[in-house]
Amino acid sequence: MQPFTYVRADRIEDALAAGGPDARFLAGGTNLVDLMKSRVEHPVRVVDISRLPLDDIAETGEGGVRIGALVPNADCASHRLVRKRYPLLAQALLSGASPQLRNMATTGGNLMQRTRCYYFMDTAFDACNKRRPGSGCAAREGRNRIHAILGASEQCIATHPSDMAVALAALEATVEVHGPRGMRRIAMHDFHRLPGTTPQQDTTLEPGELIVAVELPRSSAGRASHYLKVRDRASYAFALVSVAAALEVREGKIHEARIALGGVAHKPWRARESEALLQDASVSPEAFDRAARASVAGAQPCRDNAFKVELAQRAVARALRLAAANA
Repeated sequence: MQPFTYVRADRIEDALAAGGPDARFLAGGTNLVDLMKSRVEHPVRVVDISRLPLDDIAETGEGGVRIGALVPNADCASHRLVRKRYPLLAQALLSGASPQLRNMATTGGNLMQRTRCYYFMDTAFDACNKRRPGSGCAAREGRNRIHAILGASEQCIATHPSDMAVALAALEATVEVHGPRGMRRIAMHDFHRLPGTTPQQDTTLEPGELIVAVELPRSSAGRASHYLKVRDRASYAFALVSVAAALEVREGKIHEARIALGGVAHKPWRARESEALLQDASVSPEAFDRAARASVAGAQPCRDNAFKVELAQRAVARALRLAAANA
């Protein structure tokens, strides 16, 4: 780990004043500290925000729920409002990491996880456009079993590791951020980026911006839901494929469907075509199978991960069946 300056912020204004392109905000540190130790991240200044008053969960005036950026994942998963109104989010959080990490990891930090790739995490490999723009992508010709099948580019085929973010995408959450130019809200589907030609940019945050909260809108689709995670072992493993499925069912017909996939792209992947196919369809295995096939339309697997195409289809169909059973 290279030397850095440590700053502790007690107010949001202090954190913003200390932030900037060469700084990183530190909360639980479950991802950032590892990246600093391995010299993937090397900030000049680390701004400790763990004491900011951002650890509350509260109901909004519109009937939604606002989750502070410093709420630990474990607390969020067990909160009565989240469990009652957004069980999909609670399921996703409890499927991630270990109990010890969930006690430390925060809402904002979870969103800021760097994408998952062997070659990104190991600086012994020079070819990583995410670490060293223009150096190439070692994963394309290397081991790419865990990598993306959707939305990738010639520059990067890494996947996003968060379970929480997949659920938030399906629930159409909004991320509130504060920065040098004031406050703004970012729709969850716009928060993370596809790699394109600039894979080093994981999110649409501007330099110095700080996540303050995540807001979930009022919705009846979040209750008939299910989070399905397929992984190599039963715990403490990233998803090969995950699915957040939420349905609103009225008299046997689907009034609204939301489907987001994890483990398949650089960001949580909304299956918009699948959602459209389910609109006004009867609840049936046939409808779910059609939606599942559409969820991976345009997939471009690599040498080692072609299995993810069928795996994703099967996972989507199963998640939809389990969500419908909760309606």
